[in-house]
Amino acid sequence: MEPRPKHIRAPELFGDFWFNSDPVSVRAHEGTVLLIDFWDYTSIHSIRTLPYVRDWFRKYDPLGMKIIGVHTPEFKFARNPEHVQKAIKRFGIGYPVVTDNDGIMWNAYGVRAWPTKFLIDKDGFIRYEHQGEGSYEQFERALQSLLAEAGVRNGLPDLTLPVRETDEPGAVSFRATSDVYLGYLRGTIGNLEGYGAESTVEYVDHGLHLPGRFYAHGKWIMERESIRFCGSEGEEGYLSVTYQGIEANVVLEVASGRAAEVIVEQDDLPLNAENRGEDVQLVGGRSVIDVDTPRMYSLVKNKEFGEHDLRIRFNTPGVSAYSFSFATSVISDLVPRS
Repeated sequence: MEPRPKHIRAPELFGDFWFNSDPVSVRAHEGTVLLIDFWDYTSIHSIRTLPYVRDWFRKYDPLGMKIIGVHTPEFKFARNPEHVQKAIKRFGIGYPVVTDNDGIMWNAYGVRAWPTKFLIDKDGFIRYEHQGEGSYEQFERALQSLLAEAGVRNGLPDLTLPVRETDEPGAVSFRATSDVYLGYLRGTIGNLEGYGAESTVEYVDHGLHLPGRFYAHGKWIMERESIRFCGSEGEEGYLSVTYQGIEANVVLEVASGRAAEVIVEQDDLPLNAENRGEDVQLVGGRSVIDVDTPRMYSLVKNKEFGEHDLRIRFNTPGVSAYSFSFATSVISDLVPRS
């Protein structure tokens, strides 16, 4: 990871709401190292990066380095500061977080994807940038080099150990299915009925599924960012997607203000104790999640990488689905050996 020349000064942080701190000024913190993490609480890639950022905060805050999380929401509901505050608590984030609801800081820093991390040196210049997951060891080494430039020469801690096999330097992973979006602006619906923007469509799933597309069954309203179930109370609808990966997740919102039960199945079977995601409960032979707040829900954690058919069933109107996301695993024959 090569450092940038000292050409670009870090823009100031002008956000909507601050958590865990009063507003933090980039200029006021010249003389120290800053790590700025652009993230979104519904993004699986941001969530998978958080264990490293939290550990760096634990280790380097006492040495003078400051971490600031900039929450730029992908979906409209994530602009609500109450939802962001709940996510901060759920993920155990102790460093300052500022909301960037209109993407002003996102554009000022030229960010293109979640997460993106920047390292700002003691003179206020952007010296390192990393987009997406991975390269944690290289990024931490860059962090330590800037701390050394700032005068911290003794007592630097050991590097954070990899959290997952896929984070090991040199690990080679399977290619998981890309995120599947559900709203008509970016969605990839596979049904013959196609999209009916801002209108109710009764979909029929004919059972022939192409990877990387989603299929709806029942009565749904197509919205800009999501697809919302609008069947009558007790009437069923479902969304289905064929994916390759080891984990599967979905972003859901319930509009009624009360929890809604969603049934999760994989390969036409309920999930079990071996493959259920963190948010799935096993109840009376069924695998269900309770949707009570708009966020990403962990559905499936398979033991091995493979191709599967995922189906989530709805029987409560007003539940919206925004996107599916998937995680990969290493190719065991290509795991680096020490």
